[in-house]
Amino acid sequence: MSYKDAGVDIDAGNDLVDAIKPHAKSTNRPGTVSGLGGFGAMFDLKAAGFKDPILVSGTDGVGTKLMIAIEANKHDTIGIDLVAMCVNDLIVQGAEPLFFLDYFATGKLSVEAGRDIVSGIAEGCRQSNCALIGGETAEMPGMYSEGDYDLAGFCVGAVEREQILTGDGVSKGDLLLGLGSNGVHSNGYSLVRKVVEKAGLSYSDPAPFQDGATTAEALLAPTRIYTPSCLAAHRSGGVKAYSHITGGGLLENIPRVLPDDMAVRIDCASWELPPVFKWMAEVGNINPTEMARTFNCGIGMVVVVAAEEADRLTTLFEEHGETVSRIGVAEARNPELEQVILDGLDEWA
Repeated sequence: MSYKDAGVDIDAGNDLVDAIKPHAKSTNRPGTVSGLGGFGAMFDLKAAGFKDPILVSGTDGVGTKLMIAIEANKHDTIGIDLVAMCVNDLIVQGAEPLFFLDYFATGKLSVEAGRDIVSGIAEGCRQSNCALIGGETAEMPGMYSEGDYDLAGFCVGAVEREQILTGDGVSKGDLLLGLGSNGVHSNGYSLVRKVVEKAGLSYSDPAPFQDGATTAEALLAPTRIYTPSCLAAHRSGGVKAYSHITGGGLLENIPRVLPDDMAVRIDCASWELPPVFKWMAEVGNINPTEMARTFNCGIGMVVVVAAEEADRLTTLFEEHGETVSRIGVAEARNPELEQVILDGLDEWA
């Protein structure tokens, strides 16, 4: 018997490594020391320009959004999601993403699908100026059904010690800017898939909430990468805190960057709820509070800024391609209320 008889094709694995090397090389940035193929990957912080850095690391996946990619046989953007979920978390501490590693596990390796997945990862790394310097491809017959796969990502960034963002400086009167999302991003897809099922849709059907796209294409819109704009804003001064709106939505993520004695009041009528969320709320009969606890609802990153800096930072974000809404204000916390107070939720009903 051979390893191939047991379902593991070493030659296919080698072919995939050869196919993805150009994608990885395209992500090289100052500090990159080694390429793919070694036992470990090296990165030079000094060459990246840091003097007194603190390392910030994060790991994440894409969740059940993968199931839509698999069913639709569309794998070229899911890697962008994987990178975005990691690098968007790093910027919350003010960190610049430096390098990224991926873990790709499947029941039977398809070189074509693997190449599409890694090309998306490389695209996400290019968007965030992050080097793809390593990873692992695992072919595990019996663990995954044929065609199924899973992805995980691991990212390391750095921030100069005096530039770390903690949110401790958030104070009464600070303003909240909301940076628009690309749609659902990469959270809440277990509920998304239930709504699609309830609607009686197949993923190849036209999307009822987006003209000119299938349901799969619309729901696979990749998570927006906020690193370039948020790094520029942080380095320009005036940013008090960032909150990446992922699992837990607006209600659960914003408190993670607030002092215990502070709350925020958000006006839900201050931005337009994107069509995909309106459609899901209607078809799934999802109440507005559940929407705000599950999805980003059109706001992928919340920025807490000093009030006197709000206009300047709004302009800076817009110059970097962001859609910016002024969505709320920080206030002293009432112990009897939640840290996130949503006004105008009936606008989403």
